[in-house]
Amino acid sequence: AEAEAALYFSGNRLLAGSEPAAHCYCGHQFGSFAGQLGDGAAMYLGEVLGPQGERWEIQLKGAGLTPFSRQADGRKVLRSSIREFLCSEAMFHLGIPTTRAGTCVTSDSKVIRDIFYDGNPKSERCTVVLRMASTFIRFGSFEIFKPPDEYTGRKGPSVNRNDIRIQMLDYVISTFYPEIQEAYSDNSIQRNAAFFKEITKRTARLVAEWQCVGFCHGVLNTDNMSIVGLTIDYGPFGFMDRYDPEHVCNGSDNTGRYAYNKQPEICKWNLGKLAEALVPELPLEISELILEEEYDVEFEKHYLQKMRKKLGLIQLELEEDSKLVSELLQTMHLTGGDFTNIFYLLSSFSVESDPSKLEDFLAELSGQCASVEELEVAFKPQMDPRQLSMMLMLAQSNPQLFALFGTKANINKELERIEQFSKLQQLTADDLLSRNKRHWKEWLEKYRVRLQKEIESVSDADAWNAAHVKVMNSNNPKYILRNYIAQNAIEAAENGDFSEVRNVLKLLENPFQEAEGFREVKEDAEEEGASAAAAACAQESRSRLPYCSKPPLWASELCVT
Repeated sequence: AEAEAALYFSGNRLLAGSEPAAHCYCGHQFGSFAGQLGDGAAMYLGEVLGPQGERWEIQLKGAGLTPFSRQADGRKVLRSSIREFLCSEAMFHLGIPTTRAGTCVTSDSKVIRDIFYDGNPKSERCTVVLRMASTFIRFGSFEIFKPPDEYTGRKGPSVNRNDIRIQMLDYVISTFYPEIQEAYSDNSIQRNAAFFKEITKRTARLVAEWQCVGFCHGVLNTDNMSIVGLTIDYGPFGFMDRYDPEHVCNGSDNTGRYAYNKQPEICKWNLGKLAEALVPELPLEISELILEEEYDVEFEKHYLQKMRKKLGLIQLELEEDSKLVSELLQTMHLTGGDFTNIFYLLSSFSVESDPSKLEDFLAELSGQCASVEELEVAFKPQMDPRQLSMMLMLAQSNPQLFALFGTKANINKELERIEQFSKLQQLTADDLLSRNKRHWKEWLEKYRVRLQKEIESVSDADAWNAAHVKVMNSNNPKYILRNYIAQNAIEAAENGDFSEVRNVLKLLENPFQEAEGFREVKEDAEEEGASAAAAACAQESRSRLPYCSKPPLWASELCVT
């Protein structure tokens, strides 16, 4: 049965009723209109209705050439396919709207890939992922009607085809927003406005969910934004380890456009581009007003609701909660705290003022903060001193020329790195531990006061505590798809051992639960494609690091583009 399934889900045999097609769309990529793009490696097979009438569009990604492959070969490799396969399932089990992955089929066929765009290509195994979602229509699907862009001069392939835009809107709203279609069947402008309002709110809630688990998408172009509010197109994504609001997961995002803290505003910008693409069927003055009135409010509301659950604030909703959350994140940033593990630990914080318990808890928290060695890696200067000196002079003498090479923000970041790195040279491990404990003690006192207000508002403190812990444990995952965990699974799979991919998948299907007696990663997996030092470190980590551990030092060398 598995061999037969592999034939169908590798694209070598067609499912009955399939009508293969590739989807044409456009997109704004890194802020600029790129013109026609389309599914260069994904092939639509058809749709299936589930037992409850739910609609699943089925796609194969990586099965070969499509009309939109351009200069590429339409293939995907084992490395990127395993990442997409595992992450789409991880997100689903975290309760975040997402496309799903059904199968991952690999072969002995090879393609050449220059992973880091550095002139060092390697041969990798072709792999096909079966993707499923209610629809893969994107914001960029509506940009095919765009007239020539004023900056790039590019245009969509269906300029002036408003008849197709009307057809697409009718299809999307009647199929995926039937309640809106029913409520406004006799007024298309009102119907389209209601649809835009709903996708605005869904997108705001989606990005709020990402922020609350430390997920970075990496390539938030308009062609990677779902028209039904799903997380779509898993490429150079990453779950943040050490909390850094400016964390960039995509090694090729040189300007940090899609950094963690910029995701909310970028998604709003993308909605603005969708609004432009719906004209004249939805006048811009209507959609822009909806965007301004709805997006920020919905994001802030959903984000704070989720953060209250993560902190176990289940009884009261106080204005001060927003400040408590931002002060927690500031403390995490100051101490280099592990985003996932700090939140997970907080459910075991005792409200009682017991100095010995507090000291034990501070020791646990400190264990999830960055060491001096980790901070030295994070703040290691990235520019040659001579290059930096030249750039600083150029910024002063010829700002126009300087603008072609870099930005003031990048230079300031480098200067900040140099300053931080210099301070770290004088810092001992004991000094760092003492400083971190002081920061956490200050914040925990504020948290204790807030929890005390919860307890004072209820009649049964024990019942409140049980509910408080339960809510925290169902909103703070113990396991996420960290890059180093994915890398271990990929390296084993590249050597023919898929057991680690299955192990990790099983773990990610229960992200909030302790994995009792869960088998650790195989110690004897061979290393491939890593540097000798990273390989040795990875091998050692496999025998002793639990899956919920903050990353080993070698993980900082991993780069995803």
